[in-house]
Amino acid sequence: MAKHLVHLICGSTGAGKTTYALGLAERLGAVRFSIDEWMTALFWMDSQQPIEPAWSMERVERCYGQIWAIAQQVAEQGVPAILDFGFGLRPLRARFAGLAREARLPVQLHFLDVPLEERWRRVQKRNSSKGETNQLNFEVTREMFDFVETMWDPPSEEEMTASDGLRVSV
Repeated sequence: MAKHLVHLICGSTGAGKTTYALGLAERLGAVRFSIDEWMTALFWMDSQQPIEPAWSMERVERCYGQIWAIAQQVAEQGVPAILDFGFGLRPLRARFAGLAREARLPVQLHFLDVPLEERWRRVQKRNSSKGETNQLNFEVTREMFDFVETMWDPPSEEEMTASDGLRVSV
């Protein structure tokens, strides 16, 4: 059985979370769950413009619940589950690490620690290429990028230790 069965992929905008999660899934033979893919497939086409945060968050929460239900089943079968949710805020990381622990599933936090200017460079490249990791298929402006930075809460050393954290510089 795999050492860790639940993997939380954490990083700010442009850190390479989805690219990392794809590679990790292949290496581990894991099932990857991407919140961006779920929201794109299930809800974005129905959203009003501009998107209202309350409308979006209600649907994100629905996805989180259903994703966890399936990820838990997968992990209980001994297949690693990778949650590619961004995990930019400590309470969300704590919530899913706690769910894994309650289910007695070993969890690991993967913190993609990439300098701000490198992340911004990657976002600009993604904006121009609309590649496979740009699931939402929209341009992230510098204003949006900087706004998200104000909410980014990197994991503490205590949190990394509690979730057998792996700091990744990619």
